[in-house]
Amino acid sequence: MEKSAIIVGAGLVGSLWAVYLSKAGYKVTIYERRSDIRKAEISAGKSINLALSVRGWTALKGAGVDKDVESIAIPMTGRIMHSEAGEKTYQPYGKEGQAIYSISRGGLNAKMMDIAEEKGGATIHYNHQCVGANLKEGIISLKNTVSGEIIEAKADVVFACDGAFSAVRYEAMQKTDRFDFSQDFIDDGYRELLLPANEDGSYKLDKNALHIWPRGRFMLIALANEDGTFTCTLFMPFEGENSFETLTNDDAVVSFFKNIFPDFYDMCPNLLESWHENPLSSLAIVRCYPWTNGKFALMGDAAHATVPFYGQGMNGGFEDCTVMANLMEKYNEDWPKVFAEYQILRKPDGDALQDLSVHNYHVMRDYVADPMFLLQKKIEGRFSKLYPDKWMPLYSQVSFSNIRYSEAWNAGARQDEIMKKVMDRPDIESVWDSKEIEDNILRLIDAE
Repeated sequence: MEKSAIIVGAGLVGSLWAVYLSKAGYKVTIYERRSDIRKAEISAGKSINLALSVRGWTALKGAGVDKDVESIAIPMTGRIMHSEAGEKTYQPYGKEGQAIYSISRGGLNAKMMDIAEEKGGATIHYNHQCVGANLKEGIISLKNTVSGEIIEAKADVVFACDGAFSAVRYEAMQKTDRFDFSQDFIDDGYRELLLPANEDGSYKLDKNALHIWPRGRFMLIALANEDGTFTCTLFMPFEGENSFETLTNDDAVVSFFKNIFPDFYDMCPNLLESWHENPLSSLAIVRCYPWTNGKFALMGDAAHATVPFYGQGMNGGFEDCTVMANLMEKYNEDWPKVFAEYQILRKPDGDALQDLSVHNYHVMRDYVADPMFLLQKKIEGRFSKLYPDKWMPLYSQVSFSNIRYSEAWNAGARQDEIMKKVMDRPDIESVWDSKEIEDNILRLIDAE
């Protein structure tokens, strides 16, 4: 008998998971609430460029589609900080040759849909909104948003890859007994801006870096696109001093950028046009459990939506595909066993990913311009180079390895405690690269 699977959501995770299922011999049907984004012009807006790192590449390679994505990925080897005076400071992300990759969310989503259809043999039905589900029987109820018709579809297994505000989770799982759910909106929102290319099509900034204008309680970032433009995102509180509520008219917006981000303002002649084109959006962390019920499983943001400050939302969702595929193989597609281990294994990592994301927001916003923080990172980098088996910086664990998020989070906390003691010396700035400091770190590691 033919094996069948339904995926709700034709986003990044749903499209990739379709390829994995197809390779395992499943007939895959995807239901997507939106219309086909490939038929619309894809631009900045409510997207935030993605940062593809090792976990994401591992999942793409596992499905055999990494080469398809390489063509639209731009390597970024580090961060460039922009001070109010226009000075630039570069911080490498990892060792030489290591990079994360800037990629347009819309561009990647369109590419992944093509891959799902061409390599996954999936059938995608657009304008179909989930309105209910029978979790035990593997049945999903869908409303055609164009005709209003309600249909039912059934499969051996159903995967909810329908994002932070998952309809499957809301319409079915959240209505079951003992389902834990929390949704936490952070105090900050974001608005996107598009920094145009130069007249000759060249980039106005170094395209192989993530650009950050850190300003304490808020920040602006920029990631390169293929066409010479940059997708820029202003993260700022909704309310209070220096907040979105204070930027009530064009004069206030212009004055704010002129004073706070003068070098960016000079580069961005279309500032107001871009400001009005793109919506002010909110950011939420969603935690829930269990992630599976009957023949249904949550994957990606539907299970563990996070804020974007570690660039790991997509990478974490793609890693769900890697883990689920490995468990399918381990248990020979005995789905009750696969689902049981999947949620036990991944839930701590989903929680850790969310903790890491919030932590990195404070790093990017508050610390990347702090000289003592930068010195600490230099000490860690030097020690890691000398003793790679004893120290891998937290950022490298998250972005340049497949170490579990939960293990990386715990290791990062231990490292932070060690570095607090190291940085406590009043003369640390003059002795940071000495043998004495090196030996002190070794002693502190051994004392753990």
